[in-house]
Amino acid sequence: MAEVWINPDDYDQTPRPVVGIGNRYPPSFELAPHSHGRGQLLYAASGVIVVSTAHGAWVAPPERAVWTPAGITHAVRMVGNVETRSVLLDDGAARALGGQSLVIGVPALLRSLLIAASDIVADYEPGGRDELVMALLLAELERAPRLPLSVPFPVSPALAALCHRFLDRPSPHDTIDDWARRMAMDRRSFTRRFRRETGMSFGAWRQQACLVSALPLLAEGRSITAVALDLGYDSPAAFSTMFKRLTGLSPVRYAAAQTP
Repeated sequence: MAEVWINPDDYDQTPRPVVGIGNRYPPSFELAPHSHGRGQLLYAASGVIVVSTAHGAWVAPPERAVWTPAGITHAVRMVGNVETRSVLLDDGAARALGGQSLVIGVPALLRSLLIAASDIVADYEPGGRDELVMALLLAELERAPRLPLSVPFPVSPALAALCHRFLDRPSPHDTIDDWARRMAMDRRSFTRRFRRETGMSFGAWRQQACLVSALPLLAEGRSITAVALDLGYDSPAAFSTMFKRLTGLSPVRYAAAQTP
């Protein structure tokens, strides 16, 4: 597999609806904001990836992948030594994942198909085994679970600025009243506006933001206690409860999965 970034845009003009590629990145590598002519499903076979757009942030720990539709400007941050497998989908194939960025679960069969796809040449012959692999991959993408591992950003600049600052220093103790005062709004108006602009309640958004901040820290080898305290939780137990409710894994199991 290549040691440098293979540009997905090199495959925009291939006649095949699905193309697979693989890359390897050093720790803390960042891809500057860019966009592609095809939609991209980015899967971290090892390490963790964080994808950011003007509309939010999406994080993919092990066995997860981030979908970014065509034309969406996004940046990517690598946590740890990252090996990725990507599939690039034309407009017809992209219907399997839709027109919004999201995180999906990657079960064993889909993982195997993503790995296999990265070894298939871009101009594979129609009607053969390679096309069957890509067709099965698309079928599995339609079935893959959609996961709440994202933090949507509001559209209004002032509220978006508050959200960005929160991601820099997240805390589970921030309240609706705190944010409403900063926005010079009453509680009810703020609550309605926040849900309208993010699609989430403030409490649910705050938990998601804390989770998205915690995943890369755990992947970097920080202790569960240190991460919990850095995020402002009163105890590791309170942090662990939140983490398991949102991811289905305990922080201990998640951290263990980062170890080669």
